[in-house]
Amino acid sequence: MHATTSAKKQKEYIDKLEAEIDVLQKRIGEDESADAIVSRHINLLHRYNEAKDATQLLIGRLAALKETTVRQIHNDMDLLDDQ
Repeated sequence: MHATTSAKKQKEYIDKLEAEIDVLQKRIGEDESADAIVSRHINLLHRYNEAKDATQLLIGRLAALKETTVRQIHNDMDLLDDQ
């Protein structure tokens, strides 16, 4: 058995969704496309990961110079675990 929805309720629901879309579109910017936002976000994630990888490489080298572990360097510098 399927629930029936009147045309009026469907129209109200569609209007509500369209209003929500308008609010969200204004929040992100009228001229912003979802593809551009996702692309920019992915680019920022790549930059973040490159910086993090370089940092971990340097921490590894520092640990080797100090003859200690990377974990100890993390603890000494109050760096948080990713987990």
